[in-house]
Amino acid sequence: MTAETRNETTQRKAKSLPVTGVDCHAHVMLVDAPLAAERHSAPQRDIHAEEYIALLDRHGLSHGVLTQPSFYGTDNSLILAALAKYPERLRGTAIVSPETGTEELSRLREAGIAGIRFNWFKKKSLPDVGAADFQAFLGRIRDAGLHAELYLEGARMAGILPLFAQSGVRLVIDHFGSPEPEQGVECAGFQQVLKYAGFGQAFVKLSAPYRLGGRDPQPYVDALMATGGPGQLLWASDWPWVSHEEGMSYQKCIDDLSRWVADEIARTIILCVNPKNVFFL
Repeated sequence: MTAETRNETTQRKAKSLPVTGVDCHAHVMLVDAPLAAERHSAPQRDIHAEEYIALLDRHGLSHGVLTQPSFYGTDNSLILAALAKYPERLRGTAIVSPETGTEELSRLREAGIAGIRFNWFKKKSLPDVGAADFQAFLGRIRDAGLHAELYLEGARMAGILPLFAQSGVRLVIDHFGSPEPEQGVECAGFQQVLKYAGFGQAFVKLSAPYRLGGRDPQPYVDALMATGGPGQLLWASDWPWVSHEEGMSYQKCIDDLSRWVADEIARTIILCVNPKNVFFL
């Protein structure tokens, strides 16, 4: 069976499984796996795909998306192994170097990777996103049918997001766009997130409210709903809540969405329709 045939078979399986809900951000990890030199967290215990699938099953969710943690750098082997084991239920996002070529990006997509993640949160320095070589990299991601997934502080988001957007790549923004707590909705980075969500180019994850510096996420949700509507939003658990494990439960994450978005039709769009289109088609 060729890679193209395998990919087609995987896509058919994913489409045939009814979507009852998609968790768009979770992790698998091993404590003894090699860690990247520059990191701001580390795994506390082993997390296997089987545990995650069982968690989805207990809460009536059909699909999940595994996100590459920054502490593994460009070693995506744990995610790729999980995707190979559960191709009908899981997709993933990977971290790769900017030199990655078209062939490798296509291979990752065939393996179930839906996006390339740029976890630049707390990075000491960032690449020149506007440079020709980096724009060419974003173009290769776009042409491979992948999205660019962005996580960085709201203070940096204002200058970085437009440079990503100019490449034409589809964007997924982690954790509400990480607005600066002191500025809230008026944070310049969050205003850029609203802008591109309103344009229909960016999807925003309603996830990890504990990463918002104690700020109530409801104003962010309300602003996103008013600008881009439910059609530009995704939900995610951020399981297993690295560095924020205390007091968390999966049911609490599900209840958060019900509290933030009262309308059932809107929640269905966020939980089922959007993630199917972004990650599984």
